[in-house]
Amino acid sequence: MEFSRRSLLRSVPNLASIILTRARWGAALEALSIPPSPIRMVNGASAAGLNFVLRNDARGRKYQVETLPGGLGVIDFDGDGWPDLFCTNGAILPGMNKAGPDYWNRLYRNNRNGTFSDVTEKAGLQGSGYSMGVAVADYNNDGHEDLFVVGVHGNHLYRNNGDGTFTETTKDAGLAGPGSLGRPAWSVGACWLDYDNDGFLDLFISNYCDWEPGTDPICGGMEDQARAYCHPDNYRAESMQLYHNNGDGTFTEVTHKQGLPDLVGKGMGVAVADFAGDGRPGIFVANDNARNLLLRDRGKGFQEIGVDAGVAFNGDGRNISGMGADFGDIDGDGRLDIVMTGLKNETYEVFLNQGNGVFDDGSGRTGLLNESRLWNGWGCGLADLDNDGWLDLFVAGGGLDTQDAQPNRIFHNRRGHFEDVSGAVGPDFQQAALHRGVVFADFDRDGRVDAAVTALNAPIELWWNRSPRDTQAGHWLQFRLTGRKSNRSAVGAEVRCRSNGRLQVRTVSGSMGYASTSDLTVHFGLGEAGSAEVGIRWPSGKIQRLGAVNADQRLNLMEPAG
Repeated sequence: MEFSRRSLLRSVPNLASIILTRARWGAALEALSIPPSPIRMVNGASAAGLNFVLRNDARGRKYQVETLPGGLGVIDFDGDGWPDLFCTNGAILPGMNKAGPDYWNRLYRNNRNGTFSDVTEKAGLQGSGYSMGVAVADYNNDGHEDLFVVGVHGNHLYRNNGDGTFTETTKDAGLAGPGSLGRPAWSVGACWLDYDNDGFLDLFISNYCDWEPGTDPICGGMEDQARAYCHPDNYRAESMQLYHNNGDGTFTEVTHKQGLPDLVGKGMGVAVADFAGDGRPGIFVANDNARNLLLRDRGKGFQEIGVDAGVAFNGDGRNISGMGADFGDIDGDGRLDIVMTGLKNETYEVFLNQGNGVFDDGSGRTGLLNESRLWNGWGCGLADLDNDGWLDLFVAGGGLDTQDAQPNRIFHNRRGHFEDVSGAVGPDFQQAALHRGVVFADFDRDGRVDAAVTALNAPIELWWNRSPRDTQAGHWLQFRLTGRKSNRSAVGAEVRCRSNGRLQVRTVSGSMGYASTSDLTVHFGLGEAGSAEVGIRWPSGKIQRLGAVNADQRLNLMEPAG
């Protein structure tokens, strides 16, 4: 049934215009008669002191790297329990040098009063090269969250010294060279995971394509005004890479040992979760116009199961421009599903988890097939924005070039069915831009999940969540976990929350969306429930039952000893 719906949408020539007409009428009717959305967002970046501008040095030459920067990272670098924000930035082309403060990466400290302070220079995080994405976690288990920044022909590991400063340890850690690729890589994303559950976080890197400065083919036309960014098919794909944490501050590449040499693709967004429910982390990679990858570890190394699992292609069996990705239980069955964004007319994808590592195309069933057709999507994330117990979808909107600028989108989850409520979220939410990365955290710790979004050559956006505080139906819980036998960041821990007869499941993993890392704090919306039964499965295998926990509080939990 779903295949026929997709085929019909692609085969009717005038359907796009019909959809567009409906969208325009829908916007008009929404302004006149549709009740306000349960989700309200307000852009407060400027007032909060976030003055970051993502610069890609685009000057009409159409270097391919210009289209892809913009990853973000939520990091509590000072350990005060409040989420801080790290922004990656571009560089001068074709030399890829950060020529001055305009091209620095940026670290902003959360002042705990609704404002942020730029502490980049003090922290020593100005960076170098053309940066793309970032992964955040405590890789050496010293109690301080660290940064791994990836980019074009150079990745950088920054160890948090615990005094507000960072030290680059890339070379000493064994991460400076190209490794098995044999040549400098263009990395877009990365994620931390403990694939062997030894208590130390390993590193997976999503590489894009083989590119050299100034060698882009001419696409679109010979005249400057006719130039266009080339299709990804004009570039050779790169392999993904996996590095094992040796537990002494160094890493060893184990790509071949873990069966990854054939994982070639134009890797973009990376998401990590125990999708099979077997206590081992899995990895989903959204590829740009290549089949998606799904890695599962059955205890004998990773296996790529994307085709068999039903997530390698869209519902038509085709590649799309895969950008961002996230794991989350969309339909409320306790299993972690996958959402992936693409460009307009491709639609976003939903893969519903059927159990045992198998997924079903759910784009039509969840309503996202039709709702997403007109929109470009880059970064994305599943977050309960109105605390009703269902994961909503936030998408950073925007195409490749200036004429493709679009506003962000929010799709409200109504018991497993998405409804686009973007037009009713707030008056300033309709600002079009070339949005890229998005991260989620409760930046003001008011129990509502906020979002930060980058956009090419435009100011950063900080979307304060101002959804109505319904004292009867807007309860919540937050958990910040610290591993003892498990890795210190508790990446891979599974938290189960049962209230009002419903089970919600979350995995501790900030890696999601596009080239970004969100807060490692686990957030549950409880709706009308004033308490919930909570249990935790730590990466070490230890099971912890908390029993009934009262709503509307944040708990910091240490893995039990013994």
